[in-house]
Order: sequence, then C-alpha cells, then structure tokens
Amino acid sequence: MRIGAVSYLNTKPLIEYWRGRPDDRLELDLPSRLADRLRERELDVALIPAVEVFQQPELVIVPDACIACFGPVWSVKLLSRVPFSKIKTLSLDEGSRTSVVLCRGLLYDLLGVSPMTSKLPIDMVWQNVDSDAVLVIGDRAMRAEAAGFPYTWDLGEVWKQATGLPFVFAVWATHKHLLQANPTAVEDVQRSLNQARDMGLANVGALARQYADAYGLGVDECHKYLGHYLHFRFGTREREALDRFHELAQRMRFVPAQRELVYHECT
Repeated sequence: MRIGAVSYLNTKPLIEYWRGRPDDRLELDLPSRLADRLRERELDVALIPAVEVFQQPELVIVPDACIACFGPVWSVKLLSRVPFSKIKTLSLDEGSRTSVVLCRGLLYDLLGVSPMTSKLPIDMVWQNVDSDAVLVIGDRAMRAEAAGFPYTWDLGEVWKQATGLPFVFAVWATHKHLLQANPTAVEDVQRSLNQARDMGLANVGALARQYADAYGLGVDECHKYLGHYLHFRFGTREREALDRFHELAQRMRFVPAQRELVYHECT
C-alpha cells in the first residue's frame, strides 16, 4: 500500500510513529500534489485537505483520524485593516485551498461580504500587501502580530461560534475501486494509522521538544499547538462538521454541486 502525507508540523502526531507492514510505503509530498497523486492512483491512501475530497467524487473518506480544531486553531488567521464588513480586497495565502474556501465562505455567510481576491505567494511578506485584508496560515499566522491590521479572525474560532462544531482541515481518503477490490487492506492500513495517531498523541511533549526549533516555536508553544489547539480524532461531530463545510462550499460554488461525501465506516 502506498500511503501519502505531508510533513507539516500539524501532521506529526499522525505520522511520526507510523509502523506499517514491511511492504507498506509512507511518502511525503505537498498537499495539492497528494490529492493529484491520489486521483491518478499513484497513491492508495493519503492525508489530503478537505476541499480536495470535495472535488473528487471517486474518493472515500476513511474516518477515525484527521486534523481538526474545536475553537481557535492559531495557525489560520484573517487580518484586516478595516472592519470585516467593509473588506473590499483580500489577499489569500496560496498554501491552503481549504483555508481559502473557509475564509471566503465565512465572510459571505456571516457578513454578506464578497471581496476581490488575489494570491499571497508563500515567499511574500504578508504585511506588504496593499489589500484591505490578508489570510495567513502556518507559522506566519502564529506570529501574525502587526501594526496596521487591528482586526483579527482566528478562523477555527469563528467557525465554532457560527456552527457550534469543530472544523476539519484534512482527512485520510482512498479510492472507491480499492475499497471494492481489497477492503481488508484498507482496514489494515487504517488500524496502523490509528495506532500511529494514538502513539503520537501519547508523545505530544516529545514531538514538541523535537520540532519546536525547526518551526520557530518555543517548546511550550509547540506543545500547546499540537496538544490543545488541534485534535486528531474523527468522530460523529467531525463528520457533521465536514458535511456542513461541504454544504457551504457547494453553496458558494467553490466545489461541484449535487454530490454527497462518501465515508467508509470502520470501527
């Protein structure tokens, strides 16, 4: 089985302790590349952004593990020079399509705001944009304290306030054809992934000490991010949240309409 994931900090509790069968292979790549490779069947199971699942009707969500938050996420923020209801131009971090859809969806759904958008390249200093507002993710969102941007949304917190639900950023997914041809293999992989997650959650402190410097964080900050802001179990509430986000993305015409998400129900 060919397993795909990203090497970002928020994936460490899911993959650091991966112990698959000897013939299973874990490959690291960019989120968009993982989705493309899963679609092309170069991978059998992959951890991909939620929006990518919405785009591909042949994919099946394999529950039990995910990357989610229930309230503030810290690493996904909308910063604005003007009140949010007055945003007319918006720069969007190109590093996360899911966060882009979430940001635009919340602005429209909550405030009726649909600004002109532009891309914020990963290598551009976000404070230099001339837009009214900017969406930033990752470590630069964690450090996003800047004069001139007095208004801030933590998108995980705003989503919870609006829906009462967690927000799911990424899920494990596989192909319908693989489930039909070899469901036992998929369930074996899922068990291994769940074991890796459980070991990761039991060792969050060790992961924080190991990776804090690499991501420019203090150990306590890193531990709080992995152990408090994020959670990694996919249950009933997460499924409800993912369905709600899918409905929003369809209503905003960011993803194809008239299709339902498909879940493989494993214990």
